[in-house]
Amino acid sequence: MTEQETFALLEEIGAAFARHDVGAMVGYFAKQGAFVNAVGPDPFGTRYEGHDEIRSYFDNLFAATEEVSWDKLDARVVGDKAYTEWHRRATLKSGEKQDWLGVDVYTFGEGEILKKDTYIKVVG
Repeated sequence: MTEQETFALLEEIGAAFARHDVGAMVGYFAKQGAFVNAVGPDPFGTRYEGHDEIRSYFDNLFAATEEVSWDKLDARVVGDKAYTEWHRRATLKSGEKQDWLGVDVYTFGEGEILKKDTYIKVVG
């Protein structure tokens, strides 16, 4: 993919997140692609592999939130990698508010996400 194609793909992925369209979000991942969440029991977070695991994670995320949004702060592309900075705000159904700054490190192959690795900084 060219740098411009990768930036366009990042915009499409961001739009799917903004719509909370889990089917579209998962569709950008390779069949055996991985989403590595920043939170989890291991130093690297929790790894979700394949469409079913990734879909389950995001279905559960949206089921647990009243509202959640990601505001893009910056994006960079270097070869098969892309880096996006974002500000996430959410209100859980419990009433808890979440405010995070984060970075996603994407690895792409043949126009699909091979790996999306997330890092966060909790605000507050």
